[in-house]
Amino acid sequence: MTTGGPADGARLLLAATIGGIALYVVLDAIAQSLPPHYSPISQAESDLAVGPYGYVMAVNFVNRGLFSLLFIYSLARSVPSREGFRTGLGLLGVWAVGALILAVSPTDVSGPATVHGFVHLVVATLAFLGAAIGTVSLSRAFRRDPALGAVSTYAMPLAVLALAFFFVLYGGPAVFPHAAAKVGGLVERLFIGLVLAWMLTVSASMLRRPVSPVAAQ
Repeated sequence: MTTGGPADGARLLLAATIGGIALYVVLDAIAQSLPPHYSPISQAESDLAVGPYGYVMAVNFVNRGLFSLLFIYSLARSVPSREGFRTGLGLLGVWAVGALILAVSPTDVSGPATVHGFVHLVVATLAFLGAAIGTVSLSRAFRRDPALGAVSTYAMPLAVLALAFFFVLYGGPAVFPHAAAKVGGLVERLFIGLVLAWMLTVSASMLRRPVSPVAAQ
């Protein structure tokens, strides 16, 4: 696999990824504005998929899974087939598939625990873990490749921040339970936002690279 810029097909998918991220932000804002008006500070984003307009967030989970898969495929066609890249792409695959599963496994907002609520919790944890480690793994792989080092310049800080917020999100309740209950939703949204910002930055950086002769074939 060439280390030059992505071929035309991959460039279209990277552009679609950027469009999907923009749509995600719009749908998330719409879901947040609809009844029953869950708190974006204290309640998880997944709560938006429960209620009379929960289908909006469910559709957005599908959107997140699809544009993440497009991103993974386009990146796989644009970077060397080496272990560092394969590992990172595989971990991001967990994030992508996880979003699709979340769309059909709503969380438990209140009341007794359910099977789909348990599935949602486990899948969300694995998906977030895959994103947190996957972005760092890919950023390191970018740094090790001379032709892609510039991508890492922007990607690595976002990946490190996302990993830090992952630890705050899942470690915070054990250390600061009261604070975590009050701002857990905000921390989760910041984590998701950082992952999406990472994907957006990498996509834009790859699109700025010229198409290499090998990639164009």
